[in-house]
Amino acid sequence: MKQYKEGANLFELLKKLKDHRRKQGTRHPLPIVIIIIIMGIMSGAKGERAISRFAKNNKKELIKMLKIERKKVPSRKVMRIAIQNINFDELEEIFYRWSLSQIKIKKGEWINIDGKAIASTLSEHRGKFQNFISLVTCFVNKKKQALKVGRIENKKESEIPKVKELIENLGLKGAIFTMDALHCQKKL
Repeated sequence: MKQYKEGANLFELLKKLKDHRRKQGTRHPLPIVIIIIIMGIMSGAKGERAISRFAKNNKKELIKMLKIERKKVPSRKVMRIAIQNINFDELEEIFYRWSLSQIKIKKGEWINIDGKAIASTLSEHRGKFQNFISLVTCFVNKKKQALKVGRIENKKESEIPKVKELIENLGLKGAIFTMDALHCQKKL
């Protein structure tokens, strides 16, 4: 596991993400697109239209702060394509390492783990076995910060092994984990 120095710069870390977009016609570097999406979400945007509106409303400040050479912010379509093609595991690992560089988990700290289905990912809604995507989040209680996230597709895998994997990957000693009753099993 890579350790990033304390106070690591998220923008610099995002440069490590593989850009799956075609090189031809790419107008904005992937880190700029992802940072704008993250900033939009942190500002309360809950969908791609709201994130696009955030970018347009803050165009001057974003261009200046992110040193965007084209003097235009990424369009809604550009942001959607970037998110659709991004490797979630790579992004999650970068975000986790960055968040660890920002906060320190102390012995006895409480970490809540819970899974939530993502709206509009439901498929086969009329079938016997519905399929949807869930995110299992490790949340640091006192600091009110998401530390690590795991993605599962309920038809392919269960939340139980994902929680076990998240706990192992955190590598924390002395932390207290709270979870749903689903996870009250001897093995876990």
